[in-house]
Amino acid sequence: MMKKMGDEVLEECMKERYGLAKERIREIITEETVKKPFGDFFRNRAKFLSMAADVMDESSAELTMEELKERNHCFYQDILPENYESSYGNPAYAVKQLGEYGKAFSFLYAEIAGTVAYAHEKRLWDMIVSMELFLEVYSAFCEEELPEAATVEGILRSYVNDYCQDMMEQRIREGVDPELDFAADIIMNSDLSDLRYLYRYGEFVSENETGVAEFLNSLSQEEIDKMAFTYTEGYRIGFITGRKDITKKKTVNIRYNLGFERMVKAAILQFEKMGLKPVIYRHATHVVNKRGAVRVGYTGGVANPQYDYDHRQDSALFLDGDFVQRKLRAMQTSYEKYRELAEVHGGPACIDTFGENPFSPVSKPEAYALSEMQQKLQTELDNESGQIVNRYIKGDERSFTIIAYPIPEIGEKFPEIFQETIRINTLDYELYRDMQQKIIDVLDTAKYVEVIGKGENRTNMQVQLAALSDPEKQTKFENCVADVNIPLGEVFTSPKLAGTNGILNVGTVYIGDIQYRNLLMEFKDGRVVSAVCDNFAENGEIDKEAGHRLIVQGIMNGHEILPLGEFAIGTNTTAYAMAEKFGILDRLPILIVEKMGPHFAVGDTCYSWSEDSPMYNPDGKEMIARDNEVSILRKEDVSKAYFGVHTDITIPYKELERISAVREDGTKVDLILDGRFVLAGLDELNRPLGEE
Repeated sequence: MMKKMGDEVLEECMKERYGLAKERIREIITEETVKKPFGDFFRNRAKFLSMAADVMDESSAELTMEELKERNHCFYQDILPENYESSYGNPAYAVKQLGEYGKAFSFLYAEIAGTVAYAHEKRLWDMIVSMELFLEVYSAFCEEELPEAATVEGILRSYVNDYCQDMMEQRIREGVDPELDFAADIIMNSDLSDLRYLYRYGEFVSENETGVAEFLNSLSQEEIDKMAFTYTEGYRIGFITGRKDITKKKTVNIRYNLGFERMVKAAILQFEKMGLKPVIYRHATHVVNKRGAVRVGYTGGVANPQYDYDHRQDSALFLDGDFVQRKLRAMQTSYEKYRELAEVHGGPACIDTFGENPFSPVSKPEAYALSEMQQKLQTELDNESGQIVNRYIKGDERSFTIIAYPIPEIGEKFPEIFQETIRINTLDYELYRDMQQKIIDVLDTAKYVEVIGKGENRTNMQVQLAALSDPEKQTKFENCVADVNIPLGEVFTSPKLAGTNGILNVGTVYIGDIQYRNLLMEFKDGRVVSAVCDNFAENGEIDKEAGHRLIVQGIMNGHEILPLGEFAIGTNTTAYAMAEKFGILDRLPILIVEKMGPHFAVGDTCYSWSEDSPMYNPDGKEMIARDNEVSILRKEDVSKAYFGVHTDITIPYKELERISAVREDGTKVDLILDGRFVLAGLDELNRPLGEE
């Protein structure tokens, strides 16, 4: 795949390599050559690879729905929760069965899992290198003497290093080249009323994916077009409010979960009217390109979030200084190769989902984990990578948008919740714009904001605000209506760090795929100095250290200390009322939750990589709080300015005692008291709260 496919000699060579690998793997299924206990692993994975090869070689067009469901289940059954305790994909089981070799074999298991995707996409090169890796490890165990565990890990490291350039180049091309249209072809050319199309991707298909597709099929084309319009128009408006020229752009990256194809198809047609072609790529499958357990790109269902969590730091096997430099060189040369495509790329348009059952991970010592030194290397890699991306897809020229909808797992009222979400995503732009301006007018007179929790919530924060040199033309807060972050409903700023102190506490909050219980973070001069949660308990005792490690990985992206990048006040009380009505507060994504009360984001500011681009509110005033004391360091040393993370943490209205704007002379103006807005002209915001 990475080679010139017009070279017939090379093509024949690739096909020969594939044929030989496939033949050898099928022999392994019945071989007893390898000593116990390793033979079981190799036979298990040989069957898996043989099944992937069957898909690679055949068409699934004539298979029935039941046949497709059965095959999909066979690919993923080994890691499903009910089977995971005896799966080699589980590092704990692999180590139990294979001892010191277990970690490496579980790593190999995860890397081979990607062949499901390659087979469905007919990606010959990716199939070959994965199969040959498996055969190389197998051959090492066919010798009279077992190889050292270090030898096995060495084979895996060599694989990563040898193919880093190829894998990075393909990944970067996927992100900017609309000619790689595997997913777009499925969306635009399938009969979306025939749900067999869902199985063409090779992703895990659960009742969530089929349920969403069935629900969207029950809607009229007019309803679908309206959903798509909210999404695409938000993307377009993002360019306008950022005073960026969308006419310079030729592509948009669409990210979505399987099941939303009817909406995505409508969106593609609407984007095409803007002059934008879709770039749609799968979440990363090679370990070289993965970003922990985060899935960036289109995805099917998550067969088992614990499996993803267990393998989130598999890069610990190979992450060292040499690899960091190798990957950065690969990024640089690849972006240079696709420079012209990158220059006209507009950025991502994301369709997020919510409603999954809360996931509380189990930390396993058998899983690979980054050392302290590797954490620093990962931070260095993230920072340098961000700079490379920004040179080719410039932050001050690109935009994004994101919207979210529920999945059937949210419960039996899924259709009602979906319809209510559509309503939330299409609230009155002008009404909220004017109400939020009233809040901003008061905040612009404040030196700092006080946020105090109610009852068991221990929040007590002082948030310092930027100073205005020309209040007639400048503002401290952005008036966020329906553009890049849908739904509408917040005013936000980049706080001053000096003097921003206190405790942030929230009873439960769902961030990413993880529910955090009794999350508590302490800030001094705008930096996180401690962070704990109650997720891990044994014999009634809370393991604070385990909770801290979870926060560092899941919220702070591996950083022990992060600045406060954003402070905001959410105004979407309609969303909050929906959450209370259906009892789904802990199931909503941060995208919606952040509009449902004050929220604090740790990491980069909202304006990272585009701080020098002026931003204006609908009233014409320039939003001047785009920098803080950390982000401004980009002018001296860009590596010190960014962290590659921006994680929002929201306090629900019901956990709020008070939010007050405090002026230079010490006088206070209350914005929220006892969970209700108290400024004149904001009665409309309290109406949904009165329906609790």
